[in-house]
Amino acid sequence: MNKRVPRFAALCGLLLSFAAALLPAHAAEITDLRGRKVTVPDQVRKISIDDGRYLVALSLVQADPVKPLAAWPRDIHRIGDATYAQFVEKFPALRNLPQVASSAGTFSLEAVLSAAPDVAVVSLGGGPTDAQVQQLQAAGIPVVFIDFFNQPFENQERSLRILGQLTGGSAKAESFIEFRRQHLEKISQRVAKLPASARPTVFLEAHAGLTGDCCNSVGPGNVGDYIEFVGGHNIGADVLKVPAGKLNLEYVMSRDPKIYIATGGVHLEKAGGLVLGAGYDVARARAALQKISKRQGIAQLSAVKNGNTFGLAHQLVNSPIDIVVIEAFANWVHPELFKDVDPAKTLDEINKRFLAVPYVGTGWISLK
Repeated sequence: MNKRVPRFAALCGLLLSFAAALLPAHAAEITDLRGRKVTVPDQVRKISIDDGRYLVALSLVQADPVKPLAAWPRDIHRIGDATYAQFVEKFPALRNLPQVASSAGTFSLEAVLSAAPDVAVVSLGGGPTDAQVQQLQAAGIPVVFIDFFNQPFENQERSLRILGQLTGGSAKAESFIEFRRQHLEKISQRVAKLPASARPTVFLEAHAGLTGDCCNSVGPGNVGDYIEFVGGHNIGADVLKVPAGKLNLEYVMSRDPKIYIATGGVHLEKAGGLVLGAGYDVARARAALQKISKRQGIAQLSAVKNGNTFGLAHQLVNSPIDIVVIEAFANWVHPELFKDVDPAKTLDEINKRFLAVPYVGTGWISLK
């Protein structure tokens, strides 16, 4: 018998054991929002994100939402200066995190490779090309697409679950998902009983006062779905075929909507537009809403004449805590039907039970 054979087998065994030790002990499979089955490490240490608003989502599932981050886009305007200051005060490490490209810009492969996350979390509808995805995965960085903004009703729960799974926050993710679902069902059950004729027309002007012309608005999907969900009829969806676009002022006036909702935030301060949200009190927000409602054409709308004019912080629109927006819309579109629905109470509960960084400031306002 050749004595070298057992020795060779033993050596092979040692080599295989050494190779196995270099590989992740376990792996998990995630189906992302593009329907891709992605293998990720079972123990993810760091992720990168391409949208600062994902900080809010991470704040729902992590006591320290900055700890799991290898990099972020530093797109402070998307969450607002005041909210950013809150995060930095509580989690100073955010200030020094490496920067990757925002989903609103051109994807940078080099920035993600340099940050070396265990998983790159990117936005559906933006982010890397298919070729860049393959390059990242070849470099050992799995890519996972999520979405809180394009189709919030379809994708928000799945996206929060993915963030929870990647960061060890699955239990907290499920808790918030159930909380949100209960609040949504309360609204949907009542709206289901409404006849089609009971749906008032709604005009939503996004980034109101950003420029001198009118009107940025919403079509199907995105916040337009919120209007339909609460029993309103979004006039933008009658002509726009995409989630966001522009309406002619003449068209808006011809439809003479019953309800006018404007969105704004700190990003409109210099333009003299609608300002509200974190860093603004009720008086300042209402004064800004009064100003934009006096513009030619807008002032002539029945919604403005009858006091059915409302303002909403844009940072809340495309947000994982959008349930407070939906409840505010319900109040505005069907005040009698939803007089027992209190978005302020809901936000207070979210702040106390879920958010590591509470939302503060005037999130919504009425002209009345």
